[in-house]
Amino acid sequence: MTEREAMTEDRTSVPPLLDHIVVATPTLEDTVAEFERATGVSPDKGGSHESLGTRNYLVTFGGGHYLEIVGADESLPHPDGPYPFDLDTITTATVATWAIHPDDADATVTRANTAGIPISPLEALSRRTPDGALLSWRLTQPTAGPLPFIIDWQDSVSPAASTQARAELRRFTLCVPQSEGRSENAEASASELRMQLAALGTAIETETCACTSDQPRLCLEVSGPAGIWTV
Repeated sequence: MTEREAMTEDRTSVPPLLDHIVVATPTLEDTVAEFERATGVSPDKGGSHESLGTRNYLVTFGGGHYLEIVGADESLPHPDGPYPFDLDTITTATVATWAIHPDDADATVTRANTAGIPISPLEALSRRTPDGALLSWRLTQPTAGPLPFIIDWQDSVSPAASTQARAELRRFTLCVPQSEGRSENAEASASELRMQLAALGTAIETETCACTSDQPRLCLEVSGPAGIWTV
């Protein structure tokens, strides 16, 4: 998919250049079972990330987009530092972050750095698929919050194309808490986020929500033959 095609894609709640959405969970098998009960779709086993101490399950949305459900791999040693995606501290499944795949990842990183966006250099990573094939890619360091990280699949086939389990992405938005007295700060923050996302070549729908947290959070709805799964 080219950047022009991605920017004009009309599917609801699909950000331009979306590659995948990451749901992190402290109980991987339980979350996968919950997803299957809710949607009627059984996620495919992905594989282990040995350097991170994690493993994942995958569901494709088609169109070059997919869902990654990730948790700790208890068969691997604990990484030297903390687990990624706050897996050491979260207590429930959480939409941790998302990734975009621009046509030129290096140029996008350079453009982001020029714009003052905190994007790390691209780093190489890989994992073995269940059939033993090596999947290799480059990515910037995922960060907490609404900014996506950048991924470059190089010569590898994206899981969006190779995954058999398929569901529909119904909604992917940034939920901003609704509270009194935050209008100016909230608008300034939203404006800055829009500019940062534009520099990366993407955007995300924003909606207000009534919740106890005062921090924006990513919200997700996925549907299958049996119903809807919400995080």
